[in-house]
Amino acid sequence: MSPTRRDFITASTAALAAGRFPWPLTLPASRTHFAPVQPTRPVPSSAQLEWQRDERALFIHFGVNTFTDREWGDGHEDERIFAPARLDARQWARAARAGGFRAMILTAKHHDGFCLWPSRTTGHSVARSAWHGGEGDVVREFVDACRAEGLKAGLYLSPWDRHDPSYGDSPRYNNLYCDQLTELLTRYGSINEVWFDGANGEGPNGRKQVYDWLRVWGLVRRLQPGAVMFSDAGPDVRWIGNERGVAGDTNWSTVDPAVVPYPGASGDAVMRMLQEGDLAGSTWRPGETDVSIRPGWFYHPAQDAQVRAVEQLVDLYFTSVGRNSKLLLNVPPTTDGLLHDTDVSRLAGMRERLETLFHEDLAANRPVERHSTGAGSAIVEIDVGRLVAVGIADLREDISRGQVVARYTLEGADAGAWQTLARGTTIGYRKLDRFAPVKVRRVRLVIDEVAAPQQPVRIGLYAGEA
Repeated sequence: MSPTRRDFITASTAALAAGRFPWPLTLPASRTHFAPVQPTRPVPSSAQLEWQRDERALFIHFGVNTFTDREWGDGHEDERIFAPARLDARQWARAARAGGFRAMILTAKHHDGFCLWPSRTTGHSVARSAWHGGEGDVVREFVDACRAEGLKAGLYLSPWDRHDPSYGDSPRYNNLYCDQLTELLTRYGSINEVWFDGANGEGPNGRKQVYDWLRVWGLVRRLQPGAVMFSDAGPDVRWIGNERGVAGDTNWSTVDPAVVPYPGASGDAVMRMLQEGDLAGSTWRPGETDVSIRPGWFYHPAQDAQVRAVEQLVDLYFTSVGRNSKLLLNVPPTTDGLLHDTDVSRLAGMRERLETLFHEDLAANRPVERHSTGAGSAIVEIDVGRLVAVGIADLREDISRGQVVARYTLEGADAGAWQTLARGTTIGYRKLDRFAPVKVRRVRLVIDEVAAPQQPVRIGLYAGEA
């Protein structure tokens, strides 16, 4: 990960220009795993649906950069520098679970090429490190910890490799990369998310690698048919377009795959598609919102006083999960191999604060009236039954049936006229609207525009800030 992520130039451009890539991408899939797409509106696969419902995942950036105090390694690091004295992946998993997270993703290899497992493809790995005398395997400890704590496990294998001499010799490196991917996807049991990033970071004067993305994605489908794959171009989950933790206020889970045909594509249309998706998109590809709890992605002692506060983490929840996305929050281990006490405390504080905010749904079990107003629009009205202060609205579509709401207005009233509480465009899996608390007895959702025939929208109401 890096603030200069958009500078990466990916590879399969030559093949695309020559028209050798069939698109939309069709890959082998498990018949029992991937739900059929409805002819009217795209719908998520069972894996995509489960992925979104998890809401929060923890990102673990760990490797030689942790010990060099750098963000990007150059691939020339001495393997012996990797020497965590107290590495405890169970501590990572316990902190994630205590924070309300349901999955973790580990940087099995970052851009420096250092592998956190004893790979047969390279000597630049833990097998030559001082940790456990070269007999350790961080990936093994990571996946075992995830399972012990009831978390889903994901792995990030950087396509960019600044160490291996085959990088830039496209056929050779593609073979090596697929060999590394095969090791990760066959040695450690079920993997739930496979994360691709980095693409080609060498720049115009460096080595240029042409990636065989169809081969890579097909390999994942074959070896881990239950996993979702993340990259700019999916094929299952897309990057949200920034590393600030902010999904688009308009955020369709459907996209036009031709606009972002390969990882690393750039341009204004690409960024709009990543941020907002496309109402008319033919492919279900929800957004994942990645951000770090610290200024950097790897641990730096100088940033111990710069960990995001609990309220900032809560804000990130509202701008990611609360905008029809999933939050991927990076929390990097220290040189000891442990998450810092401050970071762990902030994760627990985030969960506690969210549980307080969403403790009592004022709309629960209250009578609901639904009225069609024609042309696909509708009104959903709830009688709360008493005068209450409302400051948060939690709107949800049943995304197993697709995503259709394109514009809505939320209104509240006591005994008098209706007043506007919030306005928005998309809802999707979840849309959280915060506003200054207003005392109301009735609330109604006016659905002004839809992309397909209207389906029920669930409304939750919470007091919000005191």
